[in-house]
Amino acid sequence: MKKTDIIAAALFTTCGIALTACGGGGGSTNSGTNNNSTNNSTKPYSGSNSQSAISGPIPIGIAFAQTSNVALLGQDGVSGVKIAEKYFNDKGGVNGTPIRLVLQDTGGDEAGAINAFQTLINKDKVVGIIGPTLSQQAFAADPFAERAKVPVVSSTNTAKGIPEIGDYISRVSSPSSVLAPNSLKTALKQNPKIKKVAVFFAQNDAFSKSETEIFQKAVKDSNLELVTVQKFQTTDTDFQTQATNALNLKPDLIIMSALVPDGGNLVRQLRELGYKGIIIGGNGMNTSNIFKVCKASCDGILIAQAYSPEHPSEINKTFRQIYQNQFKTEPPQFAAQAFTAVQVYTEALKALDSKNKINKRTLGQLRTELNKQLLTLKYDTPLGEISFTPIGEVVQKDFYVAQIKMSQDGSTGKFVFVK
Repeated sequence: MKKTDIIAAALFTTCGIALTACGGGGGSTNSGTNNNSTNNSTKPYSGSNSQSAISGPIPIGIAFAQTSNVALLGQDGVSGVKIAEKYFNDKGGVNGTPIRLVLQDTGGDEAGAINAFQTLINKDKVVGIIGPTLSQQAFAADPFAERAKVPVVSSTNTAKGIPEIGDYISRVSSPSSVLAPNSLKTALKQNPKIKKVAVFFAQNDAFSKSETEIFQKAVKDSNLELVTVQKFQTTDTDFQTQATNALNLKPDLIIMSALVPDGGNLVRQLRELGYKGIIIGGNGMNTSNIFKVCKASCDGILIAQAYSPEHPSEINKTFRQIYQNQFKTEPPQFAAQAFTAVQVYTEALKALDSKNKINKRTLGQLRTELNKQLLTLKYDTPLGEISFTPIGEVVQKDFYVAQIKMSQDGSTGKFVFVK
């Protein structure tokens, strides 16, 4: 059994954050944008409550940040799920019934995620949810889905404790405890003389706080000297004090757990102050959207990866080609993980439908059976073969480390995978 007692505490906390969301009305000004489906020719789900039988296209909720400073991460996810919707519908959907994505904007805070989840569950009547973008949002919003018995598959939440939120919570995003140490090992291979390490992290973000603990443990386990730990906020733009304090200690390596805007600006200011050593970025910086923030200063950043565009699976080759055709660049990890989350729902729904037609179940029954079914299958995805543990933690075989390579003028960049 999962630690479902987390739910009560989380609900109490989130009610303090957003009373209107806990009461079922109102919500964040950054959320509630319903973009419905990318296929406007399909009819919306016609059930009025969880006891209604499902008919028409099968609605899957997408709760990603499309506004706020988190939108640079959410954009990758939206790209991935839209590619997946067309791809799987072109292949027949769920045994002839199409899936229909329902997008709600979470914004960048907990209240926005709660509002998006409540709308998807109670108004849009989705069979399951993919999201939210941030782990901090997940700790606030996932308990609402758990209480409503609506499955959630996270595609980006990597903080410790996400699957343990409840029986209906799982993820296709491998935890930071698996990913983060890989980039440190690569840095030590590139420069075996590294001795002194400075760590930076965003103290107001649950994921960054969780990830930095993993990085700091890896530093100590590698017998390196942790010379300083500098804190900041995800909303900060001026890092001169923290950067100067760290550089005065002459670190050989800098590790940061941050999101794209704050992480990119911190990288740029460290370089402007003269730091020339290796920088390791956390998973929150794992998107090509960071190139536009730190530009030429991004060059050389190491970031551990749960996805490689070069993975040889046939579905990844197809996904990669579709993404390249649309965006003229390689697909990033968050897009691949979002595609994978849609794939998990689609294949689990097909398995259920093969046993007994989906329209023979009420929405409530379908949600419960879908949650059980998706945990039992193996999936051949763009990430490689994945499956789930009984509590909803992803089991993945293949991991990578990439290094950012920027053009000299900083106008273009790419992730180059370290062999």
